Amino acid sequence: MDQDGYFGKSVAATYDESSAEMFEPDVVNEVVDVLAELAGHGRALELGIGTGRIALPLSRRGIPVHGIDMSRAMVARLGAKPGGDAIGVTIGDFATATVDGQFSLAYLVFNTIMNLTSQQAQVDCFRNVAAHLEPGGRFLIEVMVPELRLLPPGQDVVPFHTSATRWGFDTYDVATQSMSSNYVEVSGGRGSYRSIPFRYVWPAELDLMAQLAGLRLHERWDGWNRRPFTSESRQHVSVWEKPIG
Repeated sequence: MDQDGYFGKSVAATYDESSAEMFEPDVVNEVVDVLAELAGHGRALELGIGTGRIALPLSRRGIPVHGIDMSRAMVARLGAKPGGDAIGVTIGDFATATVDGQFSLAYLVFNTIMNLTSQQAQVDCFRNVAAHLEPGGRFLIEVMVPELRLLPPGQDVVPFHTSATRWGFDTYDVATQSMSSNYVEVSGGRGSYRSIPFRYVWPAELDLMAQLAGLRLHERWDGWNRRPFTSESRQHVSVWEKPIG
């Protein structure tokens, strides 16, 4: 792993294309509508800002956005896009990196909380966010519900993509809540393999992390459409609030 973590130049070069469905206008607009409403007239802090999928359109709504990201390569892609020069970015670990000023909204989308691969780092992230929020400010996370129901007894691998040239699969360790997403690709007769580690986290566990940081749950939805979160939900969008006074 280089200084950019698991999102170095080779990943950054094709990131937008490899996640093309997440860049579709309908997908992005639904996210930005919610974030703009929560930010109100304040500033927004994006943890894991990446190539600006969300930050750029949110900035175009008139919301001042600042980002934190470890990957200089991803941030360079952001800076090269129209409007990218208007978004400040702090290079560092979003669990501990600090930014001047306070924010009305901080957010982590697209499962990015799981890039912190220990419980302690995830707890540190909540505390770091709480320190950056103004009273009444909100912290939003979009993340999957761990898909352990897909694991029959004795199995620890779940495939999520198969084709003639590409294979993707997740591995789970239920004892440590560690997992990894693994990618195999064959191109021009040559194969490549990439693995990214994660730590999956349960909604109730996130609520306890929030409590330790002095935040309280405000809302939890099945997704950006704000449908109710249920036992059948495969993901959730959760919002915690920093109390006033």
